[in-house]
Amino acid sequence: MKTKTNLFIRFLFLVVVMTCGKGIAQHTNVLSATLTEENKEISIQQALEYVNDSRDTLLLLYFNDWANAYADKNTALAKRFSEEFKKGLHLAKDEERGYTKIVSVVDNDYQGLVWNYTSGRDIVKIDLKEPLLPGSSAKIFLTYKVKLPPNKFTPYGYDNRRNFYLKDWYLTPAVYDGTWHLYSNKNLEDLYTGITNTTINLFIPKDLFIASNFSTTHKVTLSHGKHITLTGIKQKSCEIILAPVNRFTKHQTPSLNLVTDLETFRYDPISSGISINRIADFIQKNLGDYPHPQLLVSEINYNKDPLYGINQLPSFIRPYEEQFQFEMKVLKTALNSIVKETLFLNPRKEKWVTDAIVNYLMIAFVEEYYPDQKLLGKLSSLWGVRNFHLAQMDFNEQYPLLQMLSARRNSDQSLRTENDSLIKFNQKIANRYKAGLGLAYLADYTGTHQVDNSIRAFYKNYQLKPVTEADFKFMVVEGSNKDVNWFFDEYVSTTKKIDFKIKNVEKTTDSLKVTLKNKQGTNVPISLFGIKNDTVVSKYWFTNITSERTIVIPKSGEERLVLNYDQTIPEYNQRDNWKSLNGFFSSNKKIKFQFFKDAEDPYYYQVFYVPVLAFNLYDGLTPGLRLHNKTLLERPFVFDFSPSYATSEKSLVGYGKFNFRDYHGKSGLYVTNYSLTGYTSHFQKNSRYSTISPAVGFGWRPSNLLLNKRSSLVLRSVNVFRDLDPNLKETDLETEPDYSVFNIKYTNTSNNILNYLSWSVDAQYSNKFSKVAYELEYRKLFQNNRQFNFRFFAGKFLRNETAGSTDFFSFALDRPTDYLFDYEFLGRSEGEGIYSQQIIIAEGGFKSKLAYPYANDWMTTVNSSINIWRWIELYGDFGFVKNKGISPKMVYDSGIRLNLLTDYFELYLPLYSNNGWEIAQSQYDQKIRFVITFSPRTLTGLFTRKWF
Repeated sequence: MKTKTNLFIRFLFLVVVMTCGKGIAQHTNVLSATLTEENKEISIQQALEYVNDSRDTLLLLYFNDWANAYADKNTALAKRFSEEFKKGLHLAKDEERGYTKIVSVVDNDYQGLVWNYTSGRDIVKIDLKEPLLPGSSAKIFLTYKVKLPPNKFTPYGYDNRRNFYLKDWYLTPAVYDGTWHLYSNKNLEDLYTGITNTTINLFIPKDLFIASNFSTTHKVTLSHGKHITLTGIKQKSCEIILAPVNRFTKHQTPSLNLVTDLETFRYDPISSGISINRIADFIQKNLGDYPHPQLLVSEINYNKDPLYGINQLPSFIRPYEEQFQFEMKVLKTALNSIVKETLFLNPRKEKWVTDAIVNYLMIAFVEEYYPDQKLLGKLSSLWGVRNFHLAQMDFNEQYPLLQMLSARRNSDQSLRTENDSLIKFNQKIANRYKAGLGLAYLADYTGTHQVDNSIRAFYKNYQLKPVTEADFKFMVVEGSNKDVNWFFDEYVSTTKKIDFKIKNVEKTTDSLKVTLKNKQGTNVPISLFGIKNDTVVSKYWFTNITSERTIVIPKSGEERLVLNYDQTIPEYNQRDNWKSLNGFFSSNKKIKFQFFKDAEDPYYYQVFYVPVLAFNLYDGLTPGLRLHNKTLLERPFVFDFSPSYATSEKSLVGYGKFNFRDYHGKSGLYVTNYSLTGYTSHFQKNSRYSTISPAVGFGWRPSNLLLNKRSSLVLRSVNVFRDLDPNLKETDLETEPDYSVFNIKYTNTSNNILNYLSWSVDAQYSNKFSKVAYELEYRKLFQNNRQFNFRFFAGKFLRNETAGSTDFFSFALDRPTDYLFDYEFLGRSEGEGIYSQQIIIAEGGFKSKLAYPYANDWMTTVNSSINIWRWIELYGDFGFVKNKGISPKMVYDSGIRLNLLTDYFELYLPLYSNNGWEIAQSQYDQKIRFVITFSPRTLTGLFTRKWF
């Protein structure tokens, strides 16, 4: 039976080859694939003719087998997920994993070929029997099964509603152009495969409907299922969507046949058809003819690359009109599909080219059809919203805003950074927007028609052909009448910031002498506008300003001069871009008080206010007003004040902070942080503490930002001032009320979902003591899905003049005294009651309260835990406590840890310790300890860590 099947495949293969013609440089691929719904498997027999169009003789071939990326926890895809703090694939059961099971690989003479997987587990290496000479071809026949995964890891696979999404599901030839380009599946939608003519004979259950990017050339329904023939000429991998309900509609326009299931609430089919015609005309006019019979634009593909920003609000909040929402969804998904299907650039190394084209056309579409569209849509006119600068911004201003979000954090990466080396925010948003903005910048400088013509010429000449970014550069440079090499040499290749300022303006009788300063030295053009009554009366472009230059322009009635007025240049800082010509005082910016937080408005000094509410045992509820200058974009200098009213103490409390952050580069010593912080609150009833702490910090990171490795060195002086309740005895304070501690701490952290390692060295000096401590924390998620947590602490006093008189500065076994006031205790001075049960894992890290809670000489402890079922863990602590004049005491405890949210909300239930069986002792509820965190910044870090 197997021989007959192979003969049929070989016969069909020869028919396809003859149909496609002779001498074609493309590979030819014929598949027979049968979907078995019960076990979610596809049985495949594949005949492929590999054409060696290189100048080298090949002894082996490589094939992409991205379906096998789900096979285990060690694939490149699984490792990528761990970097993004996703553990679903790591924790998946064996029956949930997708994989490829290769049965046989033979050549044209039925001789078995040796094959094996490369390290990523999703690329197959096949050794040839005979050398493959340049210009010749080799026929290879493969038999294998593909087990589909559920679609909970990626959109690929199946769901419980009988929907199947097949993407990169069969073996495709890797690209060789003198070098093998072997790229593993990392959920980046960047399969790189050779140009191939493919025919697929697909057998599926008869009650499933199909949609595909390939053309359907034959379809017949049989008693046991459907037989469908799909054909793709000069296309990449075949994409197939199967569903029990036909959701797709085919729109035939004069320039494009589009198959889609995209829809928008309250937008009828007739209106949808009109919009699709508009989109098709726009694409044809600005890009060119689509060479394939049909274009698939699916909801699945849109969800993989949606319109980021306000579009991702819950569906019941509809900021945009239905027509605009629908057209933007269709346009973005269509453009992404078109460039992937027709421009065979290296998507791992040269993706910025297609990103530039797609986002440039997105910007152009809005400028042409929706020039008045606001970024917040209908929300821009609402009371309480319309006064925000964000509400006044145009829709296209989201591109520089979101691109600059990464640049201001110093986490931006050059457009030439390989796709799998980009952090998620840059890969999904910032770099794509920067690429599109770059072409818009270029168009503004050279003339829109020149860039438009270059894009059309590039698409026409290089569609369905091997192409590189050098070809794109050639078309752009040749199509411009100005020197545009700066675009590729500076804008594309580097992360140099663009930042100009107007340093000075001198007025004469008929002209203006303007001094422009390039603050970053990036050699790119800059535009200068003359403005009168909010109307542009003059515009100039200046080039080759690498430091400072004075230019003379004629007077045209300008009231002020503004650099980059239309904001087409993605400039790092626009707060110093303008000068008024009506006197010194008119140049001063006004202060603008705004509620909450807003986008940066370069024409105002913005101060934001927001009500806050905090709580601790002594202050009670503390409502207050927070005043700060933090915009949506990070800025170098920040002030942050929060005066609050303590309802229990009937007095003012709160904090104030000045911070200046100086970024130096991308790696190594990349940042220096200077700060001055003050805080005042109560540490017990009618007893106030205040702290003033100047600090300087240094940060290091590697050049590979995906590694999540960071180290820091912080030097600070903590100055504490305390006022004691007159009703308390002086001995109740234990120490002098005022003291200062100089603190140096070095921290090194490496973090992902599988392995977390952090260690620190902390040294403190004051007039009463000096001490040093070392802390190490390690978390490991094992192959059997067990998570092991380990923490080690060792601390030693080098000098301690308070030993024997107080333990205020001693190492604490289970609850630090927090004399530096670093921790958020709800009741920091409590020795009993619910507030005393709050635990912050620091110093000794014990959970049980033992007879030796402090060490004034040295302490060393080990804290560990391992999960026994999901978030239920068994913990154990062990260590030694040494006080002066007393021999070391061995301490230990154990119990159950309910790790509901690591470091944020945890419960500890003691079982056995030096105290004996605590679970059998009275008042057990008072022995339970808890970890709780209310800090919004700490909690939001859980969600932003995968993006940055």
